[in-house]
Amino acid sequence: MIEMRLAEVAAVTGGELHRATGDELVSSVEFDSRKVGPGALFLALPGERADGHGFAAAAVAAGASGVLAGRPVDAPSVIAPPGESYAGTDLGAADPDGAGAAVLTALGRLARHSVTTLPDLHVVGITGSSGKTSTKDLVAAVLRPLGETVAPPGSFNNELGHPWTALQAGESTRHLVVELSARGRGHIARLCRIAPPRIGVVLNVGSAHVGEFGSPEAIAQAKGELVEALPADGVAVLNTDDPRVAAMASRTKARAVGVGVGADADVRAEDVSLGAGRASFTLVTPAGSAPVSLQLVGAHHVGNALAAAAVALELGGTPAQIAEALSAATPASRWRMEVTERADGVTVVNDAYNANPESMTAALQALASIGRGRRTWAVLGPMAELGDTTEAAHRRIADTVRGLGVDRFVAVGTDHYTRESPTSDTRVPHSGHASPTPRTRESDTGPRVVADRDAALALLRAELAPGDVVLVKASRSAGLDRVADALLQELVSP
Repeated sequence: MIEMRLAEVAAVTGGELHRATGDELVSSVEFDSRKVGPGALFLALPGERADGHGFAAAAVAAGASGVLAGRPVDAPSVIAPPGESYAGTDLGAADPDGAGAAVLTALGRLARHSVTTLPDLHVVGITGSSGKTSTKDLVAAVLRPLGETVAPPGSFNNELGHPWTALQAGESTRHLVVELSARGRGHIARLCRIAPPRIGVVLNVGSAHVGEFGSPEAIAQAKGELVEALPADGVAVLNTDDPRVAAMASRTKARAVGVGVGADADVRAEDVSLGAGRASFTLVTPAGSAPVSLQLVGAHHVGNALAAAAVALELGGTPAQIAEALSAATPASRWRMEVTERADGVTVVNDAYNANPESMTAALQALASIGRGRRTWAVLGPMAELGDTTEAAHRRIADTVRGLGVDRFVAVGTDHYTRESPTSDTRVPHSGHASPTPRTRESDTGPRVVADRDAALALLRAELAPGDVVLVKASRSAGLDRVADALLQELVSP
């Protein structure tokens, strides 16, 4: 963050100084009072469990220079004016008096001021129905050799994470890589106003959040807000393998660069092969070609890598440099195709951060590749926010499980994957113990429906054998990451 006095913060945000001289020096922003340090500007945000306004004095006592608040607090602060509406966002119903909206709006203004004050900063925005975080990590990996790069941790891509990330950029930062998520029209456009991108990447238009948007066409309209925000001298990196994304070239003033496996892509992958779930290919670009061997698991990462390569090419990278960085990149965000082998030979694939039909299919395909010649398990929870398509989407995934020949299929906390209502013969009771002799046959792909995480763990503990490969995946709200964590904590000596 560029250093600012509290008076400057007030001027930029339109707020008023409160119990402050205005000379207080601010050099960072923090929304967790336990993490504030000297020079921090503490963000007093309401949450589901606590309101940050109640921690203002403690934050200043811990070293914060001041507080950005939505109402008066007992500390040196800037009181933000009324803000935009954040209805339908993660702020949710935890903001009855609008104080949180005021702080977020002011934070966005502060971030925009900081970003536009840095003339040598290149902002790269990434959106898509799936793959945003993995691609963000790859883009950051290929850009770091070219200059100081800032990117958010994990999936910090919402109305708080986006401006917070933008404010991490300072005088020496050359690349700011941000994700842009949306739960409705206008959300991405708002994020683009906060940190105006010069390069925009659209990965895909899938069915994630279709329950909120209403249709894939509405999702495409929202995702395309990113390319509409690009300047005339900007670059739109578009996945030409997805027709809805390719069509976005007509919605931008920027130059379009196509990425994909098709021959018409400007940056493409040729000679793609898959071994133990990891893809190798030849990166083909207008500047030359180079071999890439990804360490990330899943063929879907080929498209993510191509998008990262296109960004790096625009910012001065060579095909050889980019291929080297892509081949060296390892998973940087948790619970996304994390592959770990236990001491007893069981391989656990933790992809439990989130799930939609596209990412679920990609994970299952990776499971089939990793588990070739071994017994495979798909432990799947529900996919959320699919609206009227929920039942059909889950049953299509069940068909994918069968088509890929997955040996064991466990559905956790949902019967949507079943073709018919589950019976007592297929449901594992929530008793803390699972029968070691299930009624399903060795070749039956189920699904066997269990009530919750505990029942799933009981089943797995009873039946996993050395050499098995188990994929754990669901929407984040299901919390199946705890199943994967528990399996990994129970290392068995060989």
